[in-house]
Amino acid sequence: MTDVKTTIEQMKEKIRIFAEQRNWQPFHSPKNLAMGIAIEAGELMEHFQWIDEAASRAIKEDPQQMALVREELADVLSYVLNLACVLEVDLSETFFAKMKRNEVKYPAESYRGKYKLE
Repeated sequence: MTDVKTTIEQMKEKIRIFAEQRNWQPFHSPKNLAMGIAIEAGELMEHFQWIDEAASRAIKEDPQQMALVREELADVLSYVLNLACVLEVDLSETFFAKMKRNEVKYPAESYRGKYKLE
């Protein structure tokens, strides 16, 4: 499966079935899933802690490091998808609505090349 061929709905269904087969739904409250996102995001950040910008970009050239980063990204995504299932959030709709608001809030001509938001 690749990003080009996989829908968000397919991934949500996979995580839903995975949890259902293990009877984990009672533990998957929005609070617990949101905390899981934060915890897994922290584990992802550990791979970049204490390295500079150049080293963080170079990680993609290190197969072992990339394998670890991919694992953490998958964990974060799993929690996001699971939370979306539990709260019945259409992620595509939500994402594109947020991007539209961001385009208005941060017009390209005003923010191009700036890392600080005004």
